[in-house]
Amino acid sequence: MKDPAVEIEKLREELRRNEHLYYVLDKPEISDSEYDALMRELQALEAKHPELASPDSPTQRVGGRPREGFVKIRHSAQMLSLDNALNEGELRDFDRRVHEFLLAGEPYRYVTELKMDGLSMAAHYRNGRFVQAVTRGDGLVGEDVTENARTIRSLPLRVDTTLPAFEVRGETVMNRRAFERLNTERDERGLSRFANPRNAAAGSLRVLEPQITASRRLDYYPYFLLVDGQPVFDSHWQTLQELTRMGFKVNRHRDVCVTLDEALAFCANWEARREELPYEIDGVVFKVDSVEQQRRLGYTAKAPRWAIAYKYPARQAVTSVEGIDVQVGRTGALTPVANLKPVEVGGVTVSRATLHNEDEIGRLGLEIGDNVVIERSGDVIPKVVRVHSQGSYRKPFRMPSKCPVCGSTVVREEGESASRCINVSCPARLKESIRHFASRGVMNIDGLGEALVDQLVDRGLVTSVADIYQIGEEPLATLERMGKKSAANVLRNIEKSKKSGLPRVITALGIRFVGERTAVFLAEEFASLDVIAGATPEDLQRAEEVGPKVAESIFQFFREPRNKELVERLRAAGLQFTYQPTWPKAGKLKGLNFVLTGTLPHLTREDAKHLIETAGGKVSGSVSRKTDFVVAGEDAGSKLNKAQELGLRVLTEEELLELLRAE
Repeated sequence: MKDPAVEIEKLREELRRNEHLYYVLDKPEISDSEYDALMRELQALEAKHPELASPDSPTQRVGGRPREGFVKIRHSAQMLSLDNALNEGELRDFDRRVHEFLLAGEPYRYVTELKMDGLSMAAHYRNGRFVQAVTRGDGLVGEDVTENARTIRSLPLRVDTTLPAFEVRGETVMNRRAFERLNTERDERGLSRFANPRNAAAGSLRVLEPQITASRRLDYYPYFLLVDGQPVFDSHWQTLQELTRMGFKVNRHRDVCVTLDEALAFCANWEARREELPYEIDGVVFKVDSVEQQRRLGYTAKAPRWAIAYKYPARQAVTSVEGIDVQVGRTGALTPVANLKPVEVGGVTVSRATLHNEDEIGRLGLEIGDNVVIERSGDVIPKVVRVHSQGSYRKPFRMPSKCPVCGSTVVREEGESASRCINVSCPARLKESIRHFASRGVMNIDGLGEALVDQLVDRGLVTSVADIYQIGEEPLATLERMGKKSAANVLRNIEKSKKSGLPRVITALGIRFVGERTAVFLAEEFASLDVIAGATPEDLQRAEEVGPKVAESIFQFFREPRNKELVERLRAAGLQFTYQPTWPKAGKLKGLNFVLTGTLPHLTREDAKHLIETAGGKVSGSVSRKTDFVVAGEDAGSKLNKAQELGLRVLTEEELLELLRAE
């Protein structure tokens, strides 16, 4: 009889090997279906033998319930940003400073690496196993994104090393193909597009559900290996080689340059070839290779003296504005969009660019017919930088006083830059609202995409979001590109959405300023949509991260008769209006809010959080007037300072334990 422990470990090793071949080396040996079959076999064995579970198993990349928020973590050593060199002269000045700082005649060399446009992240390992991931944050303190980072396939969960504990720092990026796919999906669901891959990567790493992060196909490219915040090897090049040996996806487009001219040639080569790359870059990073020389060169207050980022010039082109359209969004906001004479910018043909609002058009001094400078500085969505020259035939733009879709009055509230259509039943708003409602991160109604929503609204089959739950199979099957089978699938997904939890229902309502994170906080605090609907602005501010502006928006939403009608129709359809909070509502710490900061003598951050929540308390990542206690350990930073400024009670670990032991 086969030993299940041996079989499980054999499958894990095979899956790890194929993950490395596919996601790191881009040299797959088996098909996706063969990989999936191996994964299912391992899942079945692990389910049969739960005592053999391991956090570094390939089956554990995606899992766990949605998070309440992100815990702040202090870095082992500050994650500094880099100074920029915007031209060759500034780069030569940097080289001169390095030369003058080192001993006379002392040789040095640079390692040149592509400057990837992503989000910095530190990954921590113990005994070769991945245990934690932290974003850069402000350089001193970042956010714990461990469960989301675990879903990044190019980030190994286990590595071959003799180091008992180490940290890898690198860049989390989204490649162009994944970025375009994501924006296409968002277009289909009526959601706003991400401006560039960096924003998309940052947003994907910080969503509250790891399953969403997994679907975004992020990549991780490391460049530092640290133990206790210090480099392990004598040279940066050695570090990159060791990271490669350990199985990390180190960017292979790098070089060692003995002279500055060699480094400049590297820069010129990749500036000309940057469109060949599957990801966005905006320059090249120069690092002095010797770690001992790095230590002597030291740091300024903000950046190392031994490294610099050479930034490529922004990709620009000049074209003319042939017209300005106005789009109406889900909240009724009117957005002017420039129709451009098609022009190529950085290998992409651009024909439209957002102008944001009237104030932006006024700032630019732009009129229809003008020639403008268009820029793509790492951004996939272009922007109008300035007016290059006035056109021969100019026509000023005026924001319409009537909605271009429904003809209703357009208003611009004091203090806001956006003009809005006030008709909540405006077809344009309705289409956007339905797409938002059905989108993956909200009610997740697969199949209810842009084309189908347009038909449903245009043919009058849906005049309210609630009508989604009244659609019959027969009229649905008669629509273009539909049929009985497709209609049945959509209706099955609509029915399935009724089981979505209260946080998603709150998000789906489309209340201004209320996204998925705020919706979770509201559900956790009030546990009922009816309680939220009846709460005063003051009551609403009891929820984490809900301030006066957000509270007033929620309050006003539930005062609007048409919104009340929508809520009642959704109730009748069977949506979930109540919620079971993830922390106990009973216990000696019920109703008390805690913030943890610094390193505690005996408890880990997760241990302390678990003890507090088990006793009915809540743990937040930020200090505010709603905080009851701040538990401070060694190296407590800004949170402790803020607690003292607000006059909050600060506890030691022992005082927290006494509070928990108290009768």
